[in-house]
Amino acid sequence: MYWRRIAELPTWLQAVMVGQLVNGAGALAWIYLTLYLVEDRGMSAQQAGFAAAAYGVGLVGGNLGGGWFGDRFGLRAAALASQLLWAISCLAMPLVPGPSIAVVAALAGLFGGAGRPNLSALVATSLPAERRREGIALSRTASNAGFTIGPPLGGLLAAYDFSLVFVVDALTSLVMAAIIWRWVPNARQTTGLSTTGLWKTVLRDRAVLVVLVTIVVVDTVYRQIFATMPLLLRDAGTPTVAYGVLLGASSVVIVLCEAPLAVRLRGHRATRVIAAGFACIGIGLAVLGVWPALGGAAVAIAVMTAGEMLYKPTATAHVADAAPDGMVGRYSSLYAAASISGMFLAPAIGGTTYQHAPGLLYPVAAGLALAAGVVLLFSRAGARGVLPSGSTAQPSSAS
Repeated sequence: MYWRRIAELPTWLQAVMVGQLVNGAGALAWIYLTLYLVEDRGMSAQQAGFAAAAYGVGLVGGNLGGGWFGDRFGLRAAALASQLLWAISCLAMPLVPGPSIAVVAALAGLFGGAGRPNLSALVATSLPAERRREGIALSRTASNAGFTIGPPLGGLLAAYDFSLVFVVDALTSLVMAAIIWRWVPNARQTTGLSTTGLWKTVLRDRAVLVVLVTIVVVDTVYRQIFATMPLLLRDAGTPTVAYGVLLGASSVVIVLCEAPLAVRLRGHRATRVIAAGFACIGIGLAVLGVWPALGGAAVAIAVMTAGEMLYKPTATAHVADAAPDGMVGRYSSLYAAASISGMFLAPAIGGTTYQHAPGLLYPVAAGLALAAGVVLLFSRAGARGVLPSGSTAQPSSAS
């Protein structure tokens, strides 16, 4: 069976994935932040929205800049620091006065965001090239499995005492920090390129740029399932619980199928797999455009879940493969930032379009996803098949 392959992973990496499962189950603070600020701290919806926006800005900044610290000080040290600082931010949130909440939220986003690229880079550099997609998929599986537990747990805690949401999030982050401290090997000294000149290096590699730009486009249209699909279903008379069931089912499918799928496709050209994922996203959005009802949403979510499983782990590993020696953390940061860009682009663009031209939103979004796939296939990135790799890390590497 496929799952036996987990036993072949380095022991420390297995421990990290257990930590990701626990950490994913406790990742509650950001989910309930707005509700907490309104119900427990007495903020207006607008004030809570600004605080949540501050968290989002910090999150993007952390994803974009976290890899620099990983390359400069070691991925292990950077991942450990981000978990500890996130835990401190969570514990501080119920204690700080109202005017300071937005600042704490921004710092929490910064620290939490910084951990993501460094953990991805740890996984990527710990495995030989032929197993990196599988390793990234397993890492995502662990986090997603935990996330299926987190929201209902958070709801129960919030009903009893909202502050417990932040305490549990902090505790699970401390568990992850302890696992990193105990199990992840010390960083190995890297050689090769200087730790400066990221943008000069990336701008010279058009293949990387094409992948990153298409990821930004696809992430923006993909996140319409969170930004505007609830409005679409509401206007179609669909109960809110049905939307939640669809998303929950999608998470279960990802947990069960993403990693085995990555193994099945590991011998296929990465850009073709990513482009196929983009195409599934486009087809799903097109279904919503012509069938804006619960049945259409179910079909769309099924197809888009397949697309997510195809492109996300493959693209994450693909960009890490492209990193020159000593720059894996920063390349992973660039990908991480691109892959969450839709969190702030999708609501603004999608909400405005849905208000003024609802009939155009999903057909245009579908066209953009399909176009991104075509561009990737026929660009230099697609022609080369595999991005230039300066990373030759062996399974024992954790730096």
